[in-house]
Amino acid sequence: MNSLWVFEDVNLFGLLCPHKFKAYKSGHDFDAYKKSDYIYFEEDAANKIYLIEKGKVKIGYYNEDGEEVVKAILRKGELFGEKAILGENIRDEFAQSLDNNTSICPVGVSTMHELMRDNQTFSFKIYKFIGFKFKKLERRLQLLLFKDARTRLVEFLDELCLEYGYNCDRTGDHVIRHPYTQKDIASLIGISRPTLNTLLNDLKENNIINFNRKEIRILKKIA
Repeated sequence: MNSLWVFEDVNLFGLLCPHKFKAYKSGHDFDAYKKSDYIYFEEDAANKIYLIEKGKVKIGYYNEDGEEVVKAILRKGELFGEKAILGENIRDEFAQSLDNNTSICPVGVSTMHELMRDNQTFSFKIYKFIGFKFKKLERRLQLLLFKDARTRLVEFLDELCLEYGYNCDRTGDHVIRHPYTQKDIASLIGISRPTLNTLLNDLKENNIINFNRKEIRILKKIA
């Protein structure tokens, strides 16, 4: 499996959550959320970062027309709210639970700075991770602004192949085992669920892809 991420096969929750550290364990609790619960809103104070122990979390914002724009859908082991580390004081996005049993590990910014100050290698990895996330988000927003629906889907499949696919560097079948629902994918590329179904079925009918709930198989290069 290929990955663009510098922390390939590393669970950030296991690496960073304070309950792993004796100095912080006694005073640390987990936060539980149900589906559709908000972890934070736009304009909230940015004084923590968050790690996902289990469940899925949607990150997004509302544009000037009041429409929701989904920036990312994150899963177990991933980090969000990280701009607080860089000095953000007020949130410019919301975070919302997508599962009924989402468990979050909150980490205070001061605690995070202590961990980073005590380990330069660890600090470097965190900044590199943040840089990668910003680069990925910039690419996704460019897709939403400048590409048609079919191109958004095709380029998103390319991205999925790099992150979750097998044999993506070879000719022939590319198998993508991913964590997203069709609703997740539609939200991430800014199209409706019916439009996504139409596009996927069109690609399937033309023997370009085959898919089920958790797997997409790319049978030949998508033009």
